[in-house]
Amino acid sequence: MRGTGRGRPGGTETGTEAGTGTETRAETGTGTRVVIVGGGPVGHRVAERLRHHGHDGPVTLLDAEPGPAYHRVLLPSLLDGTLTPADLRLPDLPDVHLRHGVSAAGIDRRRRQVRTTEHDRLPYDTLVLATGARPHLPPVPGLRHASGWLVEGVTGLRSLADCARVRGDEIVVLGGGPLGVETAAALRRGGRNVTLVHPGPYPLDDRLDAAAGGLLTRHLAELGVRLELGRVAAGVLPGKLALDDEWLLAWDTLLCCTGVRPRTRLAAAAGLAVRAGVLVDGEGRTSDPAIRAVGDCTEPADSLFTGWEQAEAVARSLTGRRVPYGGGAGRRPVFRLRVPGLTLGVLGDGGAGAGDEIVTYRDQVRGRYARLALDTAGRLTSAVLVGLPQALATLTQLYETGTPLPAGRLALLLGRPAPRSGPPPALPPEAVVCRCNNVTKAALADAFAAGAREPGALADATRATTGCGSCAEEVRGLCREFAESTP
Repeated sequence: MRGTGRGRPGGTETGTEAGTGTETRAETGTGTRVVIVGGGPVGHRVAERLRHHGHDGPVTLLDAEPGPAYHRVLLPSLLDGTLTPADLRLPDLPDVHLRHGVSAAGIDRRRRQVRTTEHDRLPYDTLVLATGARPHLPPVPGLRHASGWLVEGVTGLRSLADCARVRGDEIVVLGGGPLGVETAAALRRGGRNVTLVHPGPYPLDDRLDAAAGGLLTRHLAELGVRLELGRVAAGVLPGKLALDDEWLLAWDTLLCCTGVRPRTRLAAAAGLAVRAGVLVDGEGRTSDPAIRAVGDCTEPADSLFTGWEQAEAVARSLTGRRVPYGGGAGRRPVFRLRVPGLTLGVLGDGGAGAGDEIVTYRDQVRGRYARLALDTAGRLTSAVLVGLPQALATLTQLYETGTPLPAGRLALLLGRPAPRSGPPPALPPEAVVCRCNNVTKAALADAFAAGAREPGALADATRATTGCGSCAEEVRGLCREFAESTP
């Protein structure tokens, strides 16, 4: 496994498939059969990138959900009416055999067949598991019936069906991570009465320092979200949530945004190597080289690998192309909160290393804050920014390209970059600009060349900026860059 000093997990299977009398084809090459289990965004992405990179063999995608694939990260936007289910829909997949409402019931690795929930068997040369993750529901007394089923009105938030379960005017959200914060804000914008319960001192306390956390808390309170911080759910009663101090909160819907767990049952039953997730290398190989895995169901050799990168790596590997990520090493994590009206971003882990220069800026009245950590060469190692959209866009570009910051740090944070001695750094084509819709700079450049010459037209052509909108400044900047470089 890459990143662990070992090679591919497991050995190699060759020869004739037992019991079928057919020859087993190589995992790559023209005409190989690919079956993808899981029709979420990452499974959908694998299928799309396979065709993009020229795979001409049959591709079958099993999607347990009944309707078209959609952007799961934008589900909170359905709760305030900002988006509709149609807005979340992913592009159609030409030349891919889609089977909605069907999933895998088992894997016969010896014969290389998938048994489906419709009781047929699909042969494969390469199987890709994109089974995702399930909501983690905390062990709060009363959350479930004795049978194990959730009580009426309790739900996670992982699917369109979960969104449909959110009913009533009194909503309690458990969990102050990204999903909990985005969900609480969306529900409040939609006119619901919302209480957010979180055991930490402020939401996102594992990502933000106290100053940034305080501004986030203030923003949520100004929206009208009731915050119960430093509190733990102690028990669920009919229509009531008991906190650890015996205070009772009324609810019509109790939303558990308390993390996820990889769906590994199918992989484990097939005998694949599994820990918290399915173990994979830098090209998505599991302990069986004929089976790949991508997305939330995996435990990559390099924890910086995202589902999008895994999908691209698998598609490139299966079409004989170079995989550019080097096991995920070198990718620079960027987090942006999807709450309209609030710009909040974290570059890296938000912390600082020994010897880092620390630059801070705080404007409490206007709700603006920045804390930058720079190495001895003046390059960003991490940053936390609140209320500074242009600075976040500029710093993200400098961070992802590893470019030293200009001397005028304060001017940069206030949106007035100081003059540079050379041209600004060029964002690489594969850099993701819109993280909601996974739109790269290359996709924006292609749309611009095809006639989308204004930010609004680029949004229509690529869907960039149509999610949380935090990439709008970057898209405007790229639009200017494309215009300057176009004859």
